[in-house]
Amino acid sequence: YLEPAVAASSSPSQREAYSQRKAAEFNEKCGKIWETYRNCVQKAVKAKGLDTLLQQARDENPLTEPPPPPSSEGLA
Repeated sequence: YLEPAVAASSSPSQREAYSQRKAAEFNEKCGKIWETYRNCVQKAVKAKGLDTLLQQARDENPLTEPPPPPSSEGLA
């Protein structure tokens, strides 16, 4: 169920279609609950003053690309 889109296909168009299907499935099953949870966590982070530290960490170490999939070497 949680297989990454990168491993689900061999072409960018297949990966995009897979990602869109999974996003729609997630929104249907969990969207409202996730938004409520996310808003609660963001409010708590801001109330504790951690939002500045998180932004500083993002600025210093931006995640510009997803990490590469694990190699299949050594799995045999």
